[in-house]
Amino acid sequence: MCGKFTQMASWREVHEFSKLFAARVDDEVRTFTPMRAVPVVHLDHNGDRVITPMNWGFTDRRGDGRRTPKHMHARGETVHQLRTFTDAFHLRRGITFAKTFNEGREVPLAYEDGERTGKLWTQQWTIRHKEGRPAVIGVIYDQFDVGRGPECEFVQVTVPANQLISAITDRMPLLLEGDDDIALWLGEWRAPIEEVMALIRTRDFSSDWEMDVEDPSKKTPRPKKR
Repeated sequence: MCGKFTQMASWREVHEFSKLFAARVDDEVRTFTPMRAVPVVHLDHNGDRVITPMNWGFTDRRGDGRRTPKHMHARGETVHQLRTFTDAFHLRRGITFAKTFNEGREVPLAYEDGERTGKLWTQQWTIRHKEGRPAVIGVIYDQFDVGRGPECEFVQVTVPANQLISAITDRMPLLLEGDDDIALWLGEWRAPIEEVMALIRTRDFSSDWEMDVEDPSKKTPRPKKR
């Protein structure tokens, strides 16, 4: 499942999907990994779109500043049912944008003589749109206060991998397409929850997207026997 993604720096103030295409070619690219603050678009109490920095991952929410990540993703098939996620799914949905996102391929490690070690090494692959279009990732979030003021955390909603990504892993982020999907997911349209659930599906974009090894110079490790 997605463990890293990038954004153009100019997107940090973008509320509307259509404005993402104004990013400059030389704009700074920022990388986001779990536990980092990410700009998330959501609705405020008045129903207006706002952007709030949110930490990626639901944690144990200790008040002393030490946090242990517990959930980075929520499976789309059960996000509406599981106690950890159901309130956020029904009440607090958001989106974030990605220039690229990563998926990991688990590679079995072997000693130099070919014997398996029983361990796995994760090879990172990067997925991007061939024309540079942003990926719109559906998320759910929570707000809480454990003595340090209001804080927000989010998790990505995931779906089964499509044909392209299934070559390396079995899950991928929920990707939304266009303004109608975004409006429905955010809750701008009054609609039955079944219509929102219908957005949680695998999008087959194999012809429009490409996937490459993130760093071809990184070869599969060959540990030595002790």
